[in-house]
Amino acid sequence: MDDVSAGLRVAAIASLTPLEELDGDPFLVDTRSQHAMCARWAADRGYVVTRQLRVYGLRPDHRALWSGGEDGQVELFVAPNDRVLARALASVPDFEAECERRGVRLEIAGLEEPLYTARTKASVHRRLSMPTAGYDGC
Repeated sequence: MDDVSAGLRVAAIASLTPLEELDGDPFLVDTRSQHAMCARWAADRGYVVTRQLRVYGLRPDHRALWSGGEDGQVELFVAPNDRVLARALASVPDFEAECERRGVRLEIAGLEEPLYTARTKASVHRRLSMPTAGYDGC
């Protein structure tokens, strides 16, 4: 690993997907596993995840994506795979162009997805269907 990449600050992108899609594509519903994949990818390279984003269909120029880049907290975005990125953003090509314009790298972790048995799907369902403390409906 070279000195330039040591400690690179990373924003991990996960897609918010309705729980109803758990049987069709469990990984898209499981934001915890998506972030874990990004964290594992970053750690393997000596990078540090400084932000965890959970988004759905977000505009490529949306402030929620770029607030960390403007203050130096994010130097690279990573998504677990192309499916997650396509679900998380309104336009992947426009996001890639925005990343290039702002000088922020975009990477795909591309690691193997976890296996989802009936038991693990049930665990994801329970976790995601539980009320979130402090949720204000926004």
